[in-house]
Amino acid sequence: MAVADLMVVIIRVILVWINAMYSPWPFLHITPVCSSIMFLSGAAFVVSVWLTVAFTFDRFVAICCEKLKTKYCTERTAAVVLGTVSVLGCLVNIPWYFSFEPEYIIDNVPWGCETILSFRSSPAWAAFDMFDLILTPFIPFCLILLFNILTVRRILMSSRVRSGLRGRSNGENNKDPEMENRKKSIILLFSISGSFILLWLTYVVFNIYVRIADIPFYYSYSDPVFLTDQTSKMLQLLSCCTNTCIYVLTQTKFREELKNAVKYPLNLIVKFVKSQKELKGVKH
Repeated sequence: MAVADLMVVIIRVILVWINAMYSPWPFLHITPVCSSIMFLSGAAFVVSVWLTVAFTFDRFVAICCEKLKTKYCTERTAAVVLGTVSVLGCLVNIPWYFSFEPEYIIDNVPWGCETILSFRSSPAWAAFDMFDLILTPFIPFCLILLFNILTVRRILMSSRVRSGLRGRSNGENNKDPEMENRKKSIILLFSISGSFILLWLTYVVFNIYVRIADIPFYYSYSDPVFLTDQTSKMLQLLSCCTNTCIYVLTQTKFREELKNAVKYPLNLIVKFVKSQKELKGVKH
């Protein structure tokens, strides 16, 4: 999840928005390159969102489905889910690559990415746009809410039963390690899925309003709708930044792996410098 969110930040924020405003890398404006970036941007968004759904479902199974837990909550299943979501996320977004055409051609080189005219009028493109919107984020939005409600319901029920049994057997309220672990799991679950719901809410409501009110595909910069659209996209991007921070704050193993990832290139550099010094010493 953290890697998928990082890819969204790199592709959407750096390669799309920053490059569009400041153009530090002009070659990214070549039409095939630009179209590829837009395709990768959409794929990264889909993968990020559906991995959030997969994580929510994984916590639901771990807490609510004891029989399925031993078969589903394994490293092999996690690898299969990650691979499947990543591949399908890329396949679903392939049509976006073909939704752009050059704005102008200089020396037989196509530049710029402009939405093709048929995208605004073709029923096929309209159907694909609606399918893409339903796939991300309407279905994930509903699934995350459903799994969270079922998970909370199960936790509350089991907590009452477990507290009652421990109270009868011990006669006092001692700390329960199992309930402490569940509490940590539910904090992580609600931190990730809750931030997703809150930060995507504006985008979801805005898209529903745009289609109900039949607002044109393009609108002027002075239009309040434009400001709302940009705000919803900003919050949408922000949702992809929060998961990594949440993992760093809550997961010890994730912090350790992150430290190892940062130390690895530094260790390679140190080894390389030492080897060069040893070679120089041998020559002398």
